[in-house]
Amino acid sequence: MMNDHVHRDTPHGATRLLIPTLAACAALALAACASTPPPTEQLAVSTAAVANAAGAGATELAPVEMKSARDKLDRAKLAMVSKDYGSALTLAQEAQVDAGVAQAKAQSVKARKAAETVREDSRALSEEMDRKKPDTPTPAAKN
Repeated sequence: MMNDHVHRDTPHGATRLLIPTLAACAALALAACASTPPPTEQLAVSTAAVANAAGAGATELAPVEMKSARDKLDRAKLAMVSKDYGSALTLAQEAQVDAGVAQAKAQSVKARKAAETVREDSRALSEEMDRKKPDTPTPAAKN
C-alpha cells in the first residue's frame, strides 16, 4: 500500500496525467485549425483590390506598395494550396490593405500632377493677359 502512495507522488505519476492532457490540447488545436474555413471570398476581394490598384496606375506610381500587395497575395494563394487557411486569410487581408494604400498613393500623385498643371496653365494665362493689356501710360510718364 505504501508503494502506491509513493508511486503517485513521483514524476512518473505526473507523466501519466500530462500525456493525456497534452494529447487533448493537441486535438483541440487541430480541431481549431480544421475549423478555419478556406478564405476564398477574402482572396477574391484581395485579388480585385490588387487589380483595381493596378488599373489606377499604382504599378508605376506606387511600385513598392504594389509589389508588397502582389507578394502577399501570391503567398496567400500558396497558403491556400497548403490548406494553411489562417495564414491565407491574414496574407489576403494584408494584400488588400497594401493594394488600397497603393491605389491611394497613385491617386494622390495624379492629383498633385493635375494641380501642378492647373497652376502652370493659370500662370501662362496670366502672362498672356498681361501681354494683351493695352499700354496705359503711368502717371509719371505723362510729365
